[in-house]
Amino acid sequence: MARCTFLGLGVMGYPMAGHLAAAGHAVTVWNRTASKAEAWADQHAGTAAETVEAAVADADFVLMCLGDDPDVRRVAEQAIPAMKPGAVLVDHTTASAELARELDIEARDAGIGFLDAPVSGGQAGAENGQLAIMCGGEADTFAAAEPVMDSYAKAITLIGPAGAGQLCKMVNQVCIAGIVQGLSEGLHFAQRAGLDPELVIGAISKGAAQSWQMENRWETMVAGKFDYGFAIDWMRKDLRITLDEARRNGSTLPVAALVDQFYADVQAMGGNRWDTSSLIARLEKPKNGEGA
Repeated sequence: MARCTFLGLGVMGYPMAGHLAAAGHAVTVWNRTASKAEAWADQHAGTAAETVEAAVADADFVLMCLGDDPDVRRVAEQAIPAMKPGAVLVDHTTASAELARELDIEARDAGIGFLDAPVSGGQAGAENGQLAIMCGGEADTFAAAEPVMDSYAKAITLIGPAGAGQLCKMVNQVCIAGIVQGLSEGLHFAQRAGLDPELVIGAISKGAAQSWQMENRWETMVAGKFDYGFAIDWMRKDLRITLDEARRNGSTLPVAALVDQFYADVQAMGGNRWDTSSLIARLEKPKNGEGA
């Protein structure tokens, strides 16, 4: 068992840190809102630290799950100098590959290991300990951290050197964007054609159109319920990072760019915190005096 510190107790980090404690690791937590860290510590018999520096000082592994590049940069600048030599910093935030490479260099200079390790699986995956984790970094650092991450993962893959985990997560988000838009259009078409969505999904989910999104989201999409996962605000952040990277490496991502604008439409409808399946909502808006 290891001494672990978890920085950031949002909808993902809170249950991830809980799985670490349940696995028998000694866990210290820090959160920008201290009351949340104290609540976690009471629930899981862990320790809440008042500062990042105090949280990481004795840790073998420091794990972060934050919001965006500026958040990661700010916390890492406090954490890295305070970590003991030989410790490992794992960043589960979906952030830029450029930042991951910078932190890898800073960590090496400080004598610590670093992995960029964004996750997929959403809040449900975090709560159930069933996340898919894509890692960038050195093989020996990965081997050291893998048993710790296994506390909340169903699959952990080393993709390549620092930044590769973030690049892989970008691929994940590009694929999700296209799949959800296609499913939204299919369900919209089915309803406008007077078909029973349940019968349609029952038929096509047994063929080549099948996807996780279809199996898990079609019913809530038809019902107009969008509080089942990853919020649009965060998806747009991820797509921004992805499209920025595409401009750097010369990728052509027309569908991802278009879906990003569709998500902007849903935000304008007040759906900032709706989950990513809410793309169907912009198709179901009344048009020209018509009902949805």
